[in-house]
Amino acid sequence: MARRAARTTGTAGTAGAAGGRGTTTVRGARRPELRLPPLTAYEDDDGLEPDGDYDALDFREADLTGQDGAGARFMDCALTGCALDEASLRAARLLDTRLTGVRGVGTNLAGATLRDVELLDARLGGTQLHGAVLERVLVRGGKIDYLNLRRARLKDVVFESCVLVEPDFGGARLERVEFVDCALKQADLSAATLTDVDLRGAAPLELSRGVDRLSGAVISPAQLLDLAPALAAELGVRVVG
Repeated sequence: MARRAARTTGTAGTAGAAGGRGTTTVRGARRPELRLPPLTAYEDDDGLEPDGDYDALDFREADLTGQDGAGARFMDCALTGCALDEASLRAARLLDTRLTGVRGVGTNLAGATLRDVELLDARLGGTQLHGAVLERVLVRGGKIDYLNLRRARLKDVVFESCVLVEPDFGGARLERVEFVDCALKQADLSAATLTDVDLRGAAPLELSRGVDRLSGAVISPAQLLDLAPALAAELGVRVVG
């Protein structure tokens, strides 16, 4: 099956860099362009299988709670309204796939690959994506609590109109990542590497750790004022009235 072409979008342009180093050109993230083929209804009599191969299937309102799909491949699939509580999808591959209205706590996607994926209006908590690879991924709408992206690699990823509560990007590599009309609450950027990361659309922008890792990101003047106390503390600057 032919791969979908990706287009360059986003808020690419010129903006002040974090740390006040002048101006820089922000390269916009390439978003996925999904054109799913006709889909066949998923029959869940036997549930997911480790290393299973799922091609052009429609998972609609499927209850995947606690199922083991580790190492499975999902290609040209749609998952709509599915329950993913404690589902094991470790090292799974999600390719050219759309997930809409999925919900669950403790979904394990550690080491997974997500490429040309849309995650829409999700309600997730404690999702494990540490060590995962995300490329051309759109996360739009919904709320995700305690997202674990430690040591993950994100390239061409857009978080849009969603709420992220205490996401953990510790040790992750982010390249061409955009936050658009997105709430970013108490994010951990410890030891993360940022390249062309556009945080100007994050409101609020709250960092619990890793303010020193903002090199490679762009923020707005208002965000700079909000982050000033944390930046002063990181630099060892005492501010006395």
